[in-house]
Amino acid sequence: MSYALIISEKPKAAQRIAEALADGKVIRKGDKGVSYYEITHGDKDIVVGCAVGHLFGLAEKQKKRGMAYPVFDVEWKPLYETNKSSAFSKKYLETIKKLAKSATEYYIGCDKDLEGELIGFNVLRFACSASDGKRMEFSTLTTPDLVEAFENAKPHIDFPLISAGETRHTLDFYWGINLTRALTSSIKKAGIFKMLSIGRVQGPALQIIVQREREIKAFKPQPFWQLQLQGRVKNGEMAALHEKDKFWDKKEADAVYAKTKGKNGTVAEVKRDEFKQQPPFPFDLTTLQTEAYRCFGAPPKATLEVAQELYTSGLISYPRTSSQQLPPTIGYSKILTALSQQPDYGVLCKKLLQKQGLKPNNGKKTDPAHPAIYPTGVKPKTMDKRSGKVYDLITRRFLATFADAATRETVSVRIDVNKEIFVAAGTTTKHKGWHEFYGPYAKYKEEELPKISKGETLTVKKLEMLAKETKPPARYNQASIIKELEKRNLGTKATRAEIVDTLYKRNYVTGRALEATNLGMKIIETLGKYSPEIIDEELTRHFEMEMEEIQEEKKNGGEVLEEAKTVLVKILDGFKKKEKGIGDELIEATKESETKENTIGSCPACGKGTLMMKRGKFGRFIACSTYPECKATFKLPSNGFVKNTDKMCETCKHPVITVIRSAKKPQEVCINPDCPSKISAGARKQITENENTGCKKCGEGKMVLRRSIYGSFLGCNRFPKCRNIVKINGNNRG
Repeated sequence: MSYALIISEKPKAAQRIAEALADGKVIRKGDKGVSYYEITHGDKDIVVGCAVGHLFGLAEKQKKRGMAYPVFDVEWKPLYETNKSSAFSKKYLETIKKLAKSATEYYIGCDKDLEGELIGFNVLRFACSASDGKRMEFSTLTTPDLVEAFENAKPHIDFPLISAGETRHTLDFYWGINLTRALTSSIKKAGIFKMLSIGRVQGPALQIIVQREREIKAFKPQPFWQLQLQGRVKNGEMAALHEKDKFWDKKEADAVYAKTKGKNGTVAEVKRDEFKQQPPFPFDLTTLQTEAYRCFGAPPKATLEVAQELYTSGLISYPRTSSQQLPPTIGYSKILTALSQQPDYGVLCKKLLQKQGLKPNNGKKTDPAHPAIYPTGVKPKTMDKRSGKVYDLITRRFLATFADAATRETVSVRIDVNKEIFVAAGTTTKHKGWHEFYGPYAKYKEEELPKISKGETLTVKKLEMLAKETKPPARYNQASIIKELEKRNLGTKATRAEIVDTLYKRNYVTGRALEATNLGMKIIETLGKYSPEIIDEELTRHFEMEMEEIQEEKKNGGEVLEEAKTVLVKILDGFKKKEKGIGDELIEATKESETKENTIGSCPACGKGTLMMKRGKFGRFIACSTYPECKATFKLPSNGFVKNTDKMCETCKHPVITVIRSAKKPQEVCINPDCPSKISAGARKQITENENTGCKKCGEGKMVLRRSIYGSFLGCNRFPKCRNIVKINGNNRG
């Protein structure tokens, strides 16, 4: 049987494409646990297969020994060959290769962006031995959009976009591997081994944060004084500040205070200004991430992950977009009608559908591939709390863009107190407009003054001189740094959140407000002294612009890479000559960072030592610093990233750590495997009933109680020959 083969980017997307295109029954088949779908559409037999993100990545052709650099001789290789954590991708690649043998034509149904185009192209050339294919372009995974995308597929894939994608990946690989090796080699020559990394965008991003940290540390507060009165008028009480606001001269402030103390005021002027507050723009990815951070405290990376899940579930449009515009082609009325069937939005949607002509308040930012983010109208079946919040935010933002402007009124009052003017102001909403539709996410203050008229007497109840100081600039948070990177044209909409996440993982920054660590500060200081080109944002921005020109067919990818090689060779040659000096300057900060990373807390056993993370023959563990005097040890999970929380377990007073595992939510756990909180009464009953019973897997061993950091479980006593385990209901095992 011959057929058309559609390649999707993710398994869930493959299923949605198959269900959308199928004229009849969808036949689901599997190979090595990988599903694919056989369908008929019109007169075409179709098989829908899937990748699982990138199946290929760049790697050295001939791996150099140790930390040797520079490295420029690279090639595309299957990810499972170069990355242990991607071993699962092998079965997806083998399934596609099998399906390609009977395919007569190919359709690429990956996300329509740089990454999606490159994923599809690599699958075509390396797995299918094809040089081209038809291109399905869609912004939602809804049935109408997918049918339209298939029936009107572009005859060719987007080669300029592919060239830009390959160039970006290669540039990032050049920068990443060479600078990581250079930094690691320098610290090794200084006497210790620790992987240090810096990337093409990571370096400038860290420098922005470090520069802000330097401004904060160098900041010298300036004292100033404010005069504030509390007074009563006929209809209520109010506060007012002297019109000068800040007095920088204490003597001047004292003089005005003396002049006005004990005096009442007269209302000299009442001014009312009404203004329109326009609806917000539709969401692009950056504004979605910043708004989710403001409303929920959600990290930008987590917001993108949730948005991607909502997209693959068909609930929202493609989230990795730079656009703030909703074109009429998406069908405003159709979406609002569908949303009106959901209880939370029914009344609001009906109000909008009654309007004469629906027009969103579009912003200026555009994206050639996708519109702004919007809900499709598809009713969610089930959603976890986190997904529900992001979906609600996106939906209400969509509704708000079609609503009327809000009407606000500002009342400003000038009060004469012995020839000195004090000012009070308040703003209230006269007509809610879009506030009603945006609901809890609408950001505005209601500050109502009492009804007051000119000439009215204000009885001063209290006059205060407030001594204050100027404050340093605020640190960036995860949302504001992403906004800053976008403003400076550093990175892409899809990578900025990952860059910030990497800075945390490398221990270059810490805290909810991004505080540069000593290690982060030292890396920027050292690189700025010895090799400033590495952290030069102008250089990074230059290459960003060149990659845009590749996409527009104004530049050749090969030429850009040759230019990048020339720049890197010069940087690395200079770096090699200064390796020892760079390592010497970094070593103390590195040691301090390692100590901080590995410190868990006070030892509950001896009360004297400190619990430290260590690595031994059998993996990671926690031990007391006073060993051998104190022999307290605690096991750690074999995989995942472990972070100290500076928290103590409320039940057993042992330190609590955070375990971060791929594709799972971070989990806080007590390090004490015997912590009473880890076993419920029901769990104890299960242990009593099943302990010392025969192993059902091997038939030879017995099930015995074992403990881990996540809680207790039953395991075969013939481990490791038999790896049978039984989870205990009610414990905290992840």
